[in-house]
Amino acid sequence: MRQILLVEDDRSLGETLKERLSKEYKVFWAQSVEAAKDTLREEKGLDLVILDVGLPDGTGFDVAEYIRTHDLHPLFIFLTAQADAEARLKGFEVGAEEFIPKPFHLKELLLRVKHVLDQHSVQSEIKVEEVVINFTTMSVKKPSGELEYPPVTDLKILQLLIERSPKAVSRDEIINEVWGIDKYPSHRTIDNTMVRLRQLIGEKGESYIRSVRGVGYQWFKGN
Repeated sequence: MRQILLVEDDRSLGETLKERLSKEYKVFWAQSVEAAKDTLREEKGLDLVILDVGLPDGTGFDVAEYIRTHDLHPLFIFLTAQADAEARLKGFEVGAEEFIPKPFHLKELLLRVKHVLDQHSVQSEIKVEEVVINFTTMSVKKPSGELEYPPVTDLKILQLLIERSPKAVSRDEIINEVWGIDKYPSHRTIDNTMVRLRQLIGEKGESYIRSVRGVGYQWFKGN
């Protein structure tokens, strides 16, 4: 289930949005900047953050900046009564997917949330060159039709690279996302995985999974 952090200090609106969103998503609700940061630190599987701009201890822009500077990766959209062009511009400059002025129709918000998540979702099955990779069954169908089952962690890493594309993903991020902070595989483990994934794709494997000097790895889908 997709996970959403709702950052809204208006109790009535927050309760309404949480109740409705919870029918389709797992929802965390924070009513301040600090509470939002706490949730971002504790919950690593967040897909989207819905940010009110005006908060009692700061602004939604502060939370967005925290997401960026701490190399976190949930998408985010703004809800705000500040509908002027300057506020919208600032929202998009910090990386917002949407900027929704208040008041808004609940159905419109739900549709926009769905649209943003769908736009950034990874297909359960993709074809890369001559192989078909299924992230549900964690299998690979070769050109011959034969099914292979690589290590699950290998395909989870590939899925992570695709999700984050076009951003490069560091080795430490990969370790944290795939194994968790209590596990300690080495950077060499990640490098060896990339070799296997490139071999899995075939001759053009290196053009899809690119090394980014000083950063990590990037999925390049422009092939």
